[in-house]
Amino acid sequence: MSQPIVVVFGATGKQGGSVVSSLLSGGSVSKYRVRAITRDVKKPSAKALSLKGAEVIAADLSDKGSIVKALKDAYAVYAVTNYWDHHSADVEFAQGKNIADACKEEGIQHLVWSSLLNVTELSGGVLSQVHHFDSKAKVEEYIRKEGIPATFMLPGFYMSNIPGGNLRKTPEGIWKLALPIPGDSPVPLFASEYDTGTFVKSILLKRDETLGKRIYAATKYYTPLEILATFKQQYPDAGKDAVFSELPHAVFKGILAAAGMPDVVQEELLENMRLMPEFGYYGGEALESSTEVALALPK
Repeated sequence: MSQPIVVVFGATGKQGGSVVSSLLSGGSVSKYRVRAITRDVKKPSAKALSLKGAEVIAADLSDKGSIVKALKDAYAVYAVTNYWDHHSADVEFAQGKNIADACKEEGIQHLVWSSLLNVTELSGGVLSQVHHFDSKAKVEEYIRKEGIPATFMLPGFYMSNIPGGNLRKTPEGIWKLALPIPGDSPVPLFASEYDTGTFVKSILLKRDETLGKRIYAATKYYTPLEILATFKQQYPDAGKDAVFSELPHAVFKGILAAAGMPDVVQEELLENMRLMPEFGYYGGEALESSTEVALALPK
């Protein structure tokens, strides 16, 4: 019997690349073949996937026909879209809908959708500008309505946003973690280039247990003060004088403006941060049930 094919969208990105690496790592998932999807099969990152053992196929998320061809004879799909490519919730929803419709047309048995919560609904309209969350949530809603067999993996807060971004050295030589939220805010950390593959691999192997569920892709909530304490432990010389600073919202937006970000993006990123202390990144849900299901790999 031939190996079931798992199609991975966004294969040259952090999330998709992590899934490809995990599925090609051998062990309990060696039964799968990996079909990596990218827009340009000639770029070096695509060629690297081929060298790892993936079948590399070109497809455009805005072209449903190319997606249908990419899903030919596949068993499962991991799908992620990138709002920041176009800054359009409408485009992201259309791309997600194309993937969902193609999965239904091709009879895909397990779609793993990289989703997020609808922040506008969660906050009762208080935070209505976190478009890159809401658009993915609307795709999830569509997938459920269409009855497509799917699991919804919700990535946590990207750890890569912290070093060099929110945590940096001041001109005075002191390391400062500066965020527009209180120091005791719960932050579900997620290392996309490592964690995505671990969660998706587990979800695929535990299809019956995860089908129809949301899996929160984070194992623990950390506060900014705990993050800073870990930095001090890991780098005692550099971190001995490190401090946390809660930025006023206007100051945070000013920093983003100085980096060339337009007003709409400033507000979106601010509301994204406000989500954690005000309503909870995952709406205040605990992480234990998701991590137990997703990370307890079959023996």
